[in-house]
Amino acid sequence: MGKLQEFDILFANNKVVYSPGDSISGNLKIRTGNSLQYKAIKVNCHGSCGISNKLNDTSWTLSEQYFNSTLSVADKGTLTAGEHSFPFQFAIPAAVPTSFEGPFGKIVYRIKAFIDTPRFSKDYKAQKPFYLLNLLNLNEVPDIEQPNHAVTTKKFTYLLVKTGTVMLRACSDLRGYTPGQVVRLATEIHNKSGKDTGSVLASLIQKVTYRTKRPLYDLRTIAEVEGAGVKAGKHAEWREQIIVPPLPQSALACCGLIEVDYFIQVSLRSPEAVVTLPIYIGNIAVTLSPCSRSLASSSQYPSTQSPDRITPSAPPAEPHDGDGGAAGGVGPGASEEIPTKSHSQQDPSGQASATMSPSAYGHAPGQRGGGGGLGAPGGESSGAAPLFCVSTGATVPFYSEGSATPMPTSCSLILPPEYSSSDYPHEPPPSYEESCSSAPLRPDRIQ
Repeated sequence: MGKLQEFDILFANNKVVYSPGDSISGNLKIRTGNSLQYKAIKVNCHGSCGISNKLNDTSWTLSEQYFNSTLSVADKGTLTAGEHSFPFQFAIPAAVPTSFEGPFGKIVYRIKAFIDTPRFSKDYKAQKPFYLLNLLNLNEVPDIEQPNHAVTTKKFTYLLVKTGTVMLRACSDLRGYTPGQVVRLATEIHNKSGKDTGSVLASLIQKVTYRTKRPLYDLRTIAEVEGAGVKAGKHAEWREQIIVPPLPQSALACCGLIEVDYFIQVSLRSPEAVVTLPIYIGNIAVTLSPCSRSLASSSQYPSTQSPDRITPSAPPAEPHDGDGGAAGGVGPGASEEIPTKSHSQQDPSGQASATMSPSAYGHAPGQRGGGGGLGAPGGESSGAAPLFCVSTGATVPFYSEGSATPMPTSCSLILPPEYSSSDYPHEPPPSYEESCSSAPLRPDRIQ
């Protein structure tokens, strides 16, 4: 740097994660070997979002600015040889989104410092990022503690002339979770055909929408569980669980360019049948009512029988003479258990799960009692502070308050295929409700 030996931005108490409405303060540290003339020394605090239709492109197609403040900490003068310190402080607005980093866009916050020197002299610049966490309180989401249901009936042909139906129904214990909590999933399959089904697959999927002129959709499979198929003419149940790894929160409030959604997808490989359960990922866990807590303690998994509300994912098929009756309506005594074949996550009850202990990662300062611990059931809180994650990928950056330097941490439980490496991001197919909005579903046809 020539005359300038050190030019650094230091945050007060090494704090790097802030909340909307906080004040961010620190010092600008300068060390010179010789005297240095300057016209002004300025510090800028900036927050913005940018998106592009090209992978990892920083020439944003669209952008929006949340704040941009500049403070002059010193006017025209001369820095003598030695160390100098200039304090700064900025107020963060109350309506700003959580930091986020994805392949097609980012929400970033930075402190920048400038030393403007006289004409024909070199100017000096420095910058340092900080991170915002706008907490998503799941208790503010309507019906968040209610079970989540979806059902579909698939009619198919096999052996050229024979037909049959398969009913697939899935239910999760809650509609919202925090990182470290467990999604308890109950699946019911009624195979009313003479052919065995393929394996059943449950996936936690992240969908990030980048609202460019032509919106982009980035889909990532975060975790997968695979179960065996169902024999011909059999009724079977499958109960599994998925640990929610550290993930960016749903929605990204106050951001108009990026939207994050999550859903559980349960599918059969053969015949092809799919149901989806939309869920929220937040920072403050669901507080169960006494009634819900009593039900949760009596049964670890939700019931798939007679849900109050069902989200249709495909039209129910008409009964056929060769089907042996309509799908559903089989007593629990006739059902079989489906064994699990593979799991992309470690067993939460095993010792290996300690590799993902929330205490190993950073958290948002000043927040308590939010996130559940690893392996904690949905709706139960371990008393730990909420985890903070800004990245969509397999390598998840965490940032902590204190003297420790923030370091990116690789989480072995996140196994997303790199959908973003393809030329065109994948767009999910329309739901049954979207594709058949002109033909409302009759409640009496849901079994």
